[in-house]
Amino acid sequence: MSAPGRPRGWWAHAARADRPPVPWVLVIRAAIGMLTPLALGLLGGRLDLGVYAGLGAMHATMNDRLEPTALRVPRIAGAVTASALGMLVGAALQHAGAGTLTAGAALTLVAFASGALSATGPRGSGAGMLLLVSAALGAGMPLSHPWWAAPPMMLLGAGYVLLLGLPHRAHAGHPDADPRRRALAAALRALGATLADLGTPAGPASRQLLTARLNQLQDLLPPAHRQEAEPVRQLRRLYEAVLGATETAGGLLWARRPVPAEVAALPGALADAVLGAPPPRYPDWHPDTPALRALDTALRAVADTAAGRPVVLGTAPAPPPDPWRLRARLLSPGSARYGLRVALCIAVAGVVTAGVPLSRSYWVPMTVAFVLKPDLGSVFQRAVSRSVGTVLGVAVAAAVLSVTSSQWTLTVIAALCVALLPYSVGVHYGLNAAVMTPMALILVQFGGEPGTEELWPRVLDTALGSGIVLLFGYLLWPERPRHRIEPKLVAATTAVRAYLTAVVAEPEPLAEVWLRRTAYRALADARQEVRHGLTEPPPNGRLAEQWLPATAALERLGGAVAAYGAQLRYGGRSPDPTEVDRVLDALDRLTAAARDHRPPSGPAAHPTGPHDPALSVLGRAATELDTLLAP
Repeated sequence: MSAPGRPRGWWAHAARADRPPVPWVLVIRAAIGMLTPLALGLLGGRLDLGVYAGLGAMHATMNDRLEPTALRVPRIAGAVTASALGMLVGAALQHAGAGTLTAGAALTLVAFASGALSATGPRGSGAGMLLLVSAALGAGMPLSHPWWAAPPMMLLGAGYVLLLGLPHRAHAGHPDADPRRRALAAALRALGATLADLGTPAGPASRQLLTARLNQLQDLLPPAHRQEAEPVRQLRRLYEAVLGATETAGGLLWARRPVPAEVAALPGALADAVLGAPPPRYPDWHPDTPALRALDTALRAVADTAAGRPVVLGTAPAPPPDPWRLRARLLSPGSARYGLRVALCIAVAGVVTAGVPLSRSYWVPMTVAFVLKPDLGSVFQRAVSRSVGTVLGVAVAAAVLSVTSSQWTLTVIAALCVALLPYSVGVHYGLNAAVMTPMALILVQFGGEPGTEELWPRVLDTALGSGIVLLFGYLLWPERPRHRIEPKLVAATTAVRAYLTAVVAEPEPLAEVWLRRTAYRALADARQEVRHGLTEPPPNGRLAEQWLPATAALERLGGAVAAYGAQLRYGGRSPDPTEVDRVLDALDRLTAAARDHRPPSGPAAHPTGPHDPALSVLGRAATELDTLLAP
């Protein structure tokens, strides 16, 4: 444990595991999705086909989420279609007896397409990785009979997982069955936790959790349209009302001003009401500052909307949720650059596997595909974590296979491993690799390859694949944390600047609510990228550490702008052009520093007491930024 005031070492950041709630619905669905095709394969005497159906079920599980069917089906369908296509390419190469050069060239082209697709966004990332993984598997695993049967069997297994997740008629009308309502309730509970932590050291962490819950909720609401069903329209209005309340909570957090306990408990009671409980009674309290009056107005709007009472929210139309937008166009410069990065590593892996006698050469490119998935954190951390996780997974598989060779027992164990995937992916990448490895080895055993003597060479394969990525996709590749962190910070400063400009120009909370949502989403992305950088050894980790104060300062500025908006609307204050220009100038200087790769070196200011409501909020925010940006 590091000493007080000392930053944690990069290794401590890399080893830190999260503790997400267990998604029991996904866990049970994953277990059944894997168990059924393998059991049918055993009963029908065609375990080879059951293995490929189980592989499709596993790939569907890796892309399964608790979300509406309109979002879930395209996500899984796109990923598994890419997986089946990759399997078809790999199996065709093996069936045609392609030589080492031909197979390596073909896999390199698939790798470029995989990387380019992965860089387009969350959906493309899942599909691109599975395209390459399945192509490597198809080129190396024993072929089924007939050789082309593997892709359709994978689609059948994935289709079965899709069917398992469709809402049942008996539960379709229950509020708790709608993932959007559950996400809205989770956002309300996070809002209550933020209000309870106002003025305490836990406040910033609560606000970060609240931002994450709002991001999840935004991703579950498709773009609005005229023929929208009334329940969805009501959910959207509730979401807009909650956004207004979170804006005022951000201002109170910045001002370190607490609220009465009964007010902090109200969002939790409203969350229960969203899931079917009776609407709560609004607390009797008398706010005495502009920020508290803004919170009172926003919470009343949430309570009235949840109870079905008419209320004017005054918000502009919502922007589309994140999964419906491509973050980069296919074959844009960024997408093509990532495709070249994956292709280079796969080409090197092909040369290595051709020159080194490996029993399952497909394991090396498969490792490259998993480690280079762009939305799973630092490449360095993934490479190291996958190697460690593979060692643990191989040890588990060796222990299991030394005790039993019963296919039925191994089928149950494989299903249990797949059931752990939805949870392990949120805990730590190393745990995810440790869970996935024994399941993959059991499937390979079912595919007809020899037993335990083939397990430990997989550690060497994984080390080779991870080493290739570390050398050619990390150390020698011309991308450093500055190329990941600093563009995110530029996007965040730009979004905060637009939010402040809207608050000053428009005294009513119209488009500024969505501009704040955009700003906090951009800030969350920047903070996540800094967090990824902290898991890397020096000098990369040190650079991320240098940008950490700027990220925190931008997040505090977002709260300051929200508090300033409350002063303008409820405190009778008029915008001071001098103060506004000071903050805008500081934001411009911070943007220039990020573009010039110059982390600010000034001391970070941490307010210790409540802000005086008689003073301008923006003045203190400008002083904080000036202190941070001082030479």
